Amino acid sequence: MPAIFTVDPRSGVPLYLQVIEQVKRAVALGTLAPGEQLPTVKSLALDLTVNPNTVARAYRDLERDGIIETSPGRGSFVRANGAPGEALRAAEDVAAALLGESVRQAKALGLERPRIAALLEDVLGRWFPEIGEE
Repeated sequence: MPAIFTVDPRSGVPLYLQVIEQVKRAVALGTLAPGEQLPTVKSLALDLTVNPNTVARAYRDLERDGIIETSPGRGSFVRANGAPGEALRAAEDVAAALLGESVRQAKALGLERPRIAALLEDVLGRWFPEIGEE
């Protein structure tokens, strides 16, 4: 399997959360198909140059969230029989993480909640114009 995951130790985001976000994104986008096998903990840890416990934690959390399933002796797989809307939930999780990071950065720039909310409304208006405004 080609390396589709990367981590940035300088990002400030824990490495296991970076792995979780990337797996959820790959599932949401269909890059990882239902039933597809994930790299083993050991091989992904070697590819990413991280501690295997980091990958194991990410896989445990992904399994708890119903994104993957692990079969002892066989490996970890994208859940093939996930609940309806599993890809949508994965996409929402990724979007929430991205929006959260954007809000954190806006707050770090000194913007207050009302201004951030107004900016978000402006951006939403550009992406989702009301009927008759197109």
